[in-house]
Amino acid sequence: MIFCGFWYVNFAQNPTISLDSLGTDVTNSFKTTAIDPLAPSKAAFYSAILPGLGQAYNKKYWKIPIVYAAIGTGIYFYVTNDKLYNRYRNIYKRRLAGFTDDEFYGTGNIPLLSNEALIRAQRTLRRNKELSLLITLGLYALNIIDANVDAHLLQYNVDENLAVNPFLDFNTPDTTAQLGLSLNFKF
Repeated sequence: MIFCGFWYVNFAQNPTISLDSLGTDVTNSFKTTAIDPLAPSKAAFYSAILPGLGQAYNKKYWKIPIVYAAIGTGIYFYVTNDKLYNRYRNIYKRRLAGFTDDEFYGTGNIPLLSNEALIRAQRTLRRNKELSLLITLGLYALNIIDANVDAHLLQYNVDENLAVNPFLDFNTPDTTAQLGLSLNFKF
């Protein structure tokens, strides 16, 4: 056992064995591309400055409308809930001041919506407004994360020299089929 370990170390340090002596062309074996280690941080920075700009930096132009639709929807619901919240709040303030001319009071002495209903509406709309804001901020952060991860994955080496393929092996002595997964490296 110790002999095998020393033989391995000796073999690894033997200067006479090289890839050139095996007759292979080492220079054209692999295609290398320059990796910019700052590309993910640039993409994240661009997306933080202007949503969708990091996706454009990564050349994933089809994601830009999705980013703007997601963030725009969140902003739309925030603005809508804010307007409705202010509407119910102003009506409630006017009722406390003694006015009965609001749109929810009706024509008689009994209002269509009571003061308690206006308070519940304000609570619900405030909760929806805050939830819309949190969802919008989450989508903004997701935009930044997506640009960063996508820039990392653009640098990942996926080519024909590395493949994971399913295979079916038929065992003739047993006449059974064996399923498996093979990981192939081509050099």
